[in-house]
Amino acid sequence: MPSSAPVLRPKQPKEIPISYDINIPYVDVDKKSKISTKYPQYLPSWDPVWFDPLTPFTYNDPALRVRNKSKPNLLAGAKVTDIQPSIGSVIENVQLSNLSETAKDELALLISERKVVAFPDQDLIDAGPDAQESFMRHFGKPNYQPVSGSMTDHPAFHIIHRDGNRDEIQRFLSQRTTTTLWHQDVSYEIQPPGYVMLGLLQGPEVGGDTVFAATDMAYKRLSPAVTSFLDGLKVTHSSRKMIDHARLTGGLIRKDPVDTVHPLIRVHPVTGEKCMFLNGEFITKIDGLKDSETKWVLDFLMNHLVTGHDFQARVRWQPRTIVLFDNRSTIHSAIVDYLDDDYGAKARHIFRLIALGEKPIPVYDDEEDEENVEFE
Repeated sequence: MPSSAPVLRPKQPKEIPISYDINIPYVDVDKKSKISTKYPQYLPSWDPVWFDPLTPFTYNDPALRVRNKSKPNLLAGAKVTDIQPSIGSVIENVQLSNLSETAKDELALLISERKVVAFPDQDLIDAGPDAQESFMRHFGKPNYQPVSGSMTDHPAFHIIHRDGNRDEIQRFLSQRTTTTLWHQDVSYEIQPPGYVMLGLLQGPEVGGDTVFAATDMAYKRLSPAVTSFLDGLKVTHSSRKMIDHARLTGGLIRKDPVDTVHPLIRVHPVTGEKCMFLNGEFITKIDGLKDSETKWVLDFLMNHLVTGHDFQARVRWQPRTIVLFDNRSTIHSAIVDYLDDDYGAKARHIFRLIALGEKPIPVYDDEEDEENVEFE
């Protein structure tokens, strides 16, 4: 939670570097955007709030409480359409705001099984931030972003807002060949996210999809010789690159950099599957490997995930859609294809809420678990 430690906002540099992630503004939106948005309450803010490091906590996955695997409390009367055979589903005729506690447990199990679940036309979108935060607290402890836009009095919200910004996008694409940024959310935390909610407030009629890849299925496609090598590797995930970029752009910094060692292959606590825990932006080294060897391993695995269309699902957003996904068994990227040559990006406005989960479970547990405390 917030504390009284100093908040750092560097001076604006003379030459602003290209955006770290073109989806996310690191400075305030302009007045025109504030006028045109349908949800002004959800515009990003940069309040001077400081967050202390996350401390270990006991996590009990709600999916493990489910006894009836058919999920009768969640899916009675629902229309289920799978996006791909093994990943992704669209659920209609279910309002998340009406779910009982038991149905939420079943939802956690469904997300663990299908990895990505989309719920179109949700009244929870218009229920306000308190209701949305309350819903996600069922699935775990909230996360507080260190640098990007949030909401006043609601620091658990991570706001993704694009509207215009033609010059910034042109500068970005002058140096980059694609807008995709494959990642797993907040992987640097000592207990990274288990479940993640994305809520669409406003978006283009066509474009702005989000694509997900299943890291457990990708793992299974590798040879036994390769997986036996990967199973014992430990990697360092760091938020330093993201925070350094915020400093360079004159953005607000609310948290010290975090460096955490995680297993490269983690065991999913619900499905029991081995999942690659990989991040193209936050991993800085692999224990025991030289820099060139680290690059070789990460480049191979990232290319495997990005090109593996047979274990991917692409979510096409519809009005008032909420998407819930399992951050432990997926890697994802937004698709910034909603561009206009005359203006820049068309309006796209999404919020993210995170439920932090367990400390990643290694294939070989050679360390004693740290003492945990209950989360609130």
